[in-house]
Amino acid sequence: MAKKRKQQPAPVAPRRRMYQGAQFSRLTADWVTSNTSADSEVYGSAQKLRDRARQLCRDNDYARQALRAIESNVIGQGIPFQAQVRMQRGGRLDAPINDAIEAAWRQWSQARYCHTGGKLSFADIERLAIRACAESGEVFIRLVRQGFGGGAIPLALEVLEADLLDDGLNGRSKEGNEIRMGVEVDGWGRPIAYHFLAYHPGDYQFSNQQISTQRHKRVPAEEIIHLYRAERPGQTRGVTWFASAIQRLHHLAGYEQAEVVRARASSALMGFITSPEGELIGDDVMDGERVSQFEPGVFKYLNPGESVTVPSLDSPDGQFEPFLRAMLRAMAAGIGCSYETISRDFSQTNYSSSRLSLLEDRDHWRVLQAWMVENFHRRVFSEWLDLAVLSNALSLPGFEVAPDRYKMVRWMPRGWAWVDPAKEVAAYKESVRCGFKSLSEVVAEQGGDLEELFIQLEAERLLAEKHGLVLDIDPGKVSNAGLTQARPPGSIIPQDPYAPEANAAPEEGA
Repeated sequence: MAKKRKQQPAPVAPRRRMYQGAQFSRLTADWVTSNTSADSEVYGSAQKLRDRARQLCRDNDYARQALRAIESNVIGQGIPFQAQVRMQRGGRLDAPINDAIEAAWRQWSQARYCHTGGKLSFADIERLAIRACAESGEVFIRLVRQGFGGGAIPLALEVLEADLLDDGLNGRSKEGNEIRMGVEVDGWGRPIAYHFLAYHPGDYQFSNQQISTQRHKRVPAEEIIHLYRAERPGQTRGVTWFASAIQRLHHLAGYEQAEVVRARASSALMGFITSPEGELIGDDVMDGERVSQFEPGVFKYLNPGESVTVPSLDSPDGQFEPFLRAMLRAMAAGIGCSYETISRDFSQTNYSSSRLSLLEDRDHWRVLQAWMVENFHRRVFSEWLDLAVLSNALSLPGFEVAPDRYKMVRWMPRGWAWVDPAKEVAAYKESVRCGFKSLSEVVAEQGGDLEELFIQLEAERLLAEKHGLVLDIDPGKVSNAGLTQARPPGSIIPQDPYAPEANAAPEEGA
């Protein structure tokens, strides 16, 4: 009798150790991903994202408010600077040189000098640049080295929209460099030149005036400031900041429109008249639809057997506002703002939550301010100062030997006021007295300049002395309690209870 073979266990498939987010199952079967580079993703999406973002910024209230918030908080009325040129001996600030540089910059910042079209001042260009970066993802500022409007400094700025750079131009240039979406780069990815279209591709209304046969203009990279925020290494072109919120905003606009139509229908529909005989064709029926006339405050008689049914259309219902807030919070998070900033709804906040929201927003605004200064303002100022000296508009001794000494400037982006200034001022005062902060830091956080503040305070003090006035805001003469700091003999002003003389034992016979 043959021996019964021992049954072998079925082979077990080896388990792969991996992240749960990378596992493939029926729950993740519809999760489509791709292993593409940054430029590949931008190439297939940038133009459509730009078009949709612009449509939303034109027609959607929340998108327009987001643009206004970015523009006003990052730039505001403009980002001025204070020249920081120091004397070679002593290290003190060279006031005459600094004043001359700042005065020449203010003169050049007028629209007729700094803009090739003569329409935008430098502050306008700043605001337009950050607005275009948020809406379109990028903007190009061309440094045109010639004078406009009779200006003494041969420099002006031309603002170029992202559509003017040919997205579809890829391959190799005549010089052998690689071209990525209109940007010519070397082997290290450093821009060499930009290939702009001769005319805006969407300028349809004026296409009959475009008589030039040249399709592209090759502009060296030295003349172009390409402003965009790179989100991945190796990214050549920018993407709109509304990218993750575009679809949500579009659906939200459709939902709001449906709710408005529903509310209008609900308010206009008064009721239904039903009859047991059914619909009768008569003089009051045209094209299969009954013509009814309604007048306010009028009761009408019904025919025998007819009854009135008033529908209950509760619109908008109680879920509209919570749903809208939830959608706007997600949209605001995608753009980088708070819900209160986007919606202008402060009914859900108190002081603590408002302050926390403002602090979070302002940290983001400061990052954008520093990015603008580093990539736009410093580049423009360096070019401007070089050409101002070469054209003899500024006389700076030794500039040819040490130009970096004269390019030391301090840019001062705008600051913000607080919800409760009394608490914040008290906190600033304690920080300065304890040595945690300097006066310069406190004034800079508010968007001011300490030296200019001291100059204004000195001018006010001299004016008050001229008229024989003692102001209670002068800490040199009046204490915080409103008492004079001077204590002449026989003064009855109370002493500081913490002062040593206040705790001393009284003299005999006193």
